[in-house]
Formats: sequence, C-alpha cells, structure tokens
Amino acid sequence: MADKLTTEAGQPWANNEHSQTAGSRGPVLMQDYDLLEKLAHFDRERIPERVVHAKGAGAKGYFELLNDMSAYTKADLFNGVGKKTPLIMRFSQVAGEKGYPDTVRDVRGFSMKFYTQEGNYDIVGNNTPIFFVNDPLKFPDFIHSQKRDPKTNRRTQNMQWDFWSHSPESLHQVTYLMGDRGLPASFRTMNGYGSHTFKWVNQQGEQFWIKYHFIADQGVKNMTAAAAEQVTLKNLDYLQDDLYDAIETGDSPSWTLYVQIMPYQAGLDYQWDIFDVTKVVAHKDYPLIKVGRITLNENPTNNFTDIEEAAMSPANFVPGVEPSPDKLLQGRLFSYKDTQRYRLGVNFEDLPVNKPIVPVHNYERDGYMKADNQGAAVNYEPNSLNGPQEVPDAAIKSVTVTGDAQAQPYAHHVDYTTQAGDLYRLMSTAEQARLIETIKNALGQVTLPGVKELEIQQFYAADPTYGTRVAKALNLDLETVLSYRE
Repeated sequence: MADKLTTEAGQPWANNEHSQTAGSRGPVLMQDYDLLEKLAHFDRERIPERVVHAKGAGAKGYFELLNDMSAYTKADLFNGVGKKTPLIMRFSQVAGEKGYPDTVRDVRGFSMKFYTQEGNYDIVGNNTPIFFVNDPLKFPDFIHSQKRDPKTNRRTQNMQWDFWSHSPESLHQVTYLMGDRGLPASFRTMNGYGSHTFKWVNQQGEQFWIKYHFIADQGVKNMTAAAAEQVTLKNLDYLQDDLYDAIETGDSPSWTLYVQIMPYQAGLDYQWDIFDVTKVVAHKDYPLIKVGRITLNENPTNNFTDIEEAAMSPANFVPGVEPSPDKLLQGRLFSYKDTQRYRLGVNFEDLPVNKPIVPVHNYERDGYMKADNQGAAVNYEPNSLNGPQEVPDAAIKSVTVTGDAQAQPYAHHVDYTTQAGDLYRLMSTAEQARLIETIKNALGQVTLPGVKELEIQQFYAADPTYGTRVAKALNLDLETVLSYRE
C-alpha cells in the first residue's frame, strides 16, 4: 500500500492534481496554501541557475508598432503607428541545465521584456502555442519528470512518459514536441507564442481576450533528428552561436507580432475553454491581426548582466494588458518573481537589465543588495508628506467569478484528444512519419509497465491511425493495448 501524501509539515494532502479555484474556470484562490507552498519550494530547488529554462541565449532590439491597436487596448506600446519600444529577448530550453546541449528535443522558451513608457511589460512564452499541463499544482511534478532521476542522476524516458501517460491533458503538447517543431534549426527560424489567453482593455473600458503569435520573418525551419544529433556532437551551444553570429554580421532576425482578438462574452462562450492552456483558438474563428514587428539588432554587451540576470515575469503588465483566469498563468504570476527573488535576490529589479526606463516611486525599501533606496523619501502610506500617489486609471477591469471554492479541474468542454488529432491530421505525410519514428525511439525505451499502453490509448483517441501506427512501431498488439486498464 502506498504511503499517504502529506505536506512538509505532515498534514494529509487531499488533492495534488487541481488547485483551489473560484468556479471550475478559476481564478486560483490565494487560500490554496498547498499550491503556494509547492510552488515556493519548487522555486528554490536549484542554486544558482534557473530552475527551468537554465540554458539560454538572447539579444537586444526593438518593437515597432505597425497597426494602431487603441480600439482594443490602452497599452502605450500598442498605441501610435511607428512607435518604437526597446526590448531584450531570451530564448531557452525548458529542461536542460546551463551546460546542456541546446539542440536536444525540447520546448523552447520565447520571452521578452519591453521597456515601455508605463514600465516593463514582459511576455514569457514558448515556441508552441500550448503547454503540457493546465494547473500550476502539476507544474513542479512535470518539471521533475523532465529533469534527472534522483537515484541515477540520469534523464530518462521512463520519467517523462510516465508523467505524460498519466496526464491526458499533455497529449496536444506531446504531439507538438515529438513533431518537427521539437527540433528548431535555429532560434531565428521558430515562431513564438504567448500561449496563455490575456485580456486587453481599451480607454473606454471595453475588454477583449487575446492571444499573441510571433511569426518568424525568416520562416520556420527545423532539423531532422539525425541532423540534430550530428550538430550536438560538434557544438553544445549551436543555437546560441547561430543567433549571436547572425546579429554580429548584420543579419538581424525579426518576428511579426499578430494577435487573435475575441470579444469578451464570445470568448467565454467559445467551443473550447480559452483559459485552458492545452487548447488553441482556431484561426478560422479568430484570424490573426498584424500588430508590429520585433527586430533583434544588438548582441549582449555582457552575457551575464544582459541575459543571465534578465528576470522575465508574466506578472509584469502595463495598463491596458491584464491577466485572464487561466489557472497556469495565475500560478506563474506568483512563481516567476518568487524564483528570481531566490535566484538573484529580493532587489533583482534594481539590476540594469531589469530596471524600467521610467522612474520608480513606491514604499518598498531595504533588503539584500539594494542599489536605489529612494533616498529620504517617505516609506509609508498613508502620509502627509506628498508621497507617491495611486493611479486609478491603472486599475484592472473587474471580472465576474462564479462557482464553488475548492480544488477542481477545468469543466468547460473538457476534451484533450480532439485538438491533438487535428494537429496530427494537419501534418504532412512525411512529418507524420517522422513523428511516429520519434515516438518509437523515445516511448520505445520505456520499461515501466502500462505506460506505453496508456499513452497509445491517448494517441488512438486523438486519431485511430495515429494510435495504430505507434502501436505497430512498438510491435504491440493494438487490441491488447486498447483493452489495458491500470
């Protein structure tokens, strides 16, 4: 009999799958102490590199607005055609350590910090529009499955496929990862996505749900598994060096930013739950609208101060851009800055790369390595000393929440197979063949009982041909696989 799951303080843990939320669609409740403790502990598991996305590269550049978006958002950087906003970008691998090869199959981080006239705005996304899990309570477990076995210190197929096979919501992203996009030929030739649904609010207070898409102007190019293996043998920093060398020779990569814009109520009523990050919103329903272009034209002056000390956080919003009830996003709002406070110190935003280009005035003081302590200015509020005043126009637009406050999964159109099947059918015949071969080589290494069967059942539910081909590639009897019950 398995041991009872407990907190670090020994209390029984009732639900390790779902966060406590206000209604099935969220948002996440601050009272969920188990979630906060789990994330806080997870954020402190590595010294001193990032817990995830440790291996990365980046560059400086600017964002130029090509289409005024004031009808949808009052955010300064999206108002006024031709406006240029300086930024820094960082590309990364999710799982590997700092010294790990950057050409190994993995999801790539795609993050940027915009230095706007209303403070820093960060978009912290990936090169896929979806993710493996949709609840922050499962994120530490997911990353543990991608890291090293605590006994052997090896990364193993057993761990990651064990997690995926028991997490049906991961199927869509697994199909992306095992497909061609899991091995981008360069950082310059991959798209980026905000992944989550965000909210835009215009000056009139109208609200819209949006999704970010950064489309590579260089086109999307990927490597074959054989090519990636050869490159890895020659250069562990291939993607980093490719980006640096291109910019150094004047070949500045760029991405055109598009958004999908959904009216507020229509987004809530959409056929899929737009707050579930394992889902996409169809382009035929909400086409891409061009916004602007990102250009990277300057390499780091010092890689440590410009890239390693860069601290991106999805909690860095500006007026006109707000979070959605997306549960995974809600967890990230806490976790990203918390991990930087651990990694870089409580005053990490005083570091030059993280410092906004506008003045900072608030009531926070002291702490380790405080560089700018705001002099003799008053450090409490309310006060009669003309201290910094609130900005009512920066308040977020209220949203209505309903439902019971408890640990619970998404309940709006729960279906983790349809979109994965759609993705499989969108692939060319050649890409489908490479997908099956990749899954065969990875899932085929798994030795844990039942994992192959559970995963193939999910592939089959997504598309019968998909599941049948994987079973055949692994020399498993399909009937036996489909009848397996754990």
